[in-house]
This record gives sequence, C-alpha cells and structure tokens, in this order.
Amino acid sequence: MTRKLYSLCGADRARPFSPHVWKTKMSLAHKGLDFDIVPIGFTEIPVVEDGATGLVPLLRDGERLVKDSFEIALYLEQNYPDRPSLFAGAGGMAIARFVEGWSQTTLHPALTRIIIRDIHDRLDPVDQAYFRESREKRFGTSLEAVAESGGASLATFSEKLEPLRHVLKFQGFLGGASPLFADYIVFGAFQWARIVSPQRLLQPGDTVTDWFERCLDLHHGLGRSVTAA
Repeated sequence: MTRKLYSLCGADRARPFSPHVWKTKMSLAHKGLDFDIVPIGFTEIPVVEDGATGLVPLLRDGERLVKDSFEIALYLEQNYPDRPSLFAGAGGMAIARFVEGWSQTTLHPALTRIIIRDIHDRLDPVDQAYFRESREKRFGTSLEAVAESGGASLATFSEKLEPLRHVLKFQGFLGGASPLFADYIVFGAFQWARIVSPQRLLQPGDTVTDWFERCLDLHHGLGRSVTAA
C-alpha cells in the first residue's frame, strides 16, 4: 500500500515548506510508515482528490483520506497502535493540544510577518497572485506593509520562546527524553521558516536552537532532507 501525502511547495517542487505538512511528515516517520510526497501549489489544493480539502496536509492511506495535521496524528495513533506512540497517552494528547494552540497563536503570527515576503517570492506566479490577494484580505493591508512589520516581530521573536526554553532546561524534547507530536508541532513552524527564509531566527547557544538541531537529525535526518534557504 502506497501512502500519499499532499505537500505544499513553491516554484521548486523539491522544497515542501508547509509547517503543518512537516508535522505530518515527522509523524509518519515517527511511526515508521512509508509515504510518497505529492507536491502541489496553493492554487492546486482545491482540485486534489476531487476537492477533498481546502488545506494541506491531506493524507491518503489506502482508501482513507485524512486532513488536518492533528487529525492525521490521531488517525495514525489509532490505526497503528503497534508503532511508537505520538502522544504516550491521554496526557500527552492534551498537552499537544495546548502546544498547538500556543504555536498557532504566538509563533505562527510572528513568523508570518517575518517571512511573508520570502514565501511570496518562492511561489509560482499564479500562486503569488493567490497568496497576495488572500493574505492582504486576511491582514487588511498590503503584503508590503505586513512585511515591513516583520522587523518588529523579529526583534521580539526570541522573547516568545521563553516557554520552550523553560521546558528544555529540564529535558531534551517537549515529549521528555524523546520526541512526541508536541515537538513536531513546534518543529514544523521553525522548519517552515528555515526552508523559505534566510533570516536568522535562532541564535547559537540557545537551548531552543539545540533542540531544533536535534529535531532536524531525527528519523535519519528527515528535516535536513530539504536544505535551509
């Protein structure tokens, strides 16, 4: 059985960058499950699998289609219980929900402002037009104005990582001695920025930097299979 993971990319189809797809790639690797990547652009998403989703990731596992990175993680946990756990129990699942909320409300908004122009510049022209229109509608201002605000977001970005630093003072991963889905949630956000933008977000010697480097090495270096921008 061949699993397919639809993955968002830009003009270079060998550089999938979606933070949510990276969560799923790491989850599949964690479970030791083989999969094929199907690279698509923003404007192709609505037509894949007969319009099954408006967002990625979308996983086809045999006859099953599963969307949303957290839902995919839950699906993998339920359907492949003999493989390494992504949550290590109900408590880990609950904590992962908290981490997802923190990532979506704190990390992603800041990162978007910092790297938004880099994302745009790496897309095909048809996807650039979609990206500009949709993001300007979302932010209520021009793409250039959002990008200009990225300087302030970058200046305060390190402060937003204090919760991570606190946890990583005591353990190697958010999951403890080894990674769980909570780690992949945050990893996906940093990997997104690493792939699309040359801007330095993490500094040498930071415990968060060390954690991210460990995550890049996981699963035979899966995170390093796409080079940094």
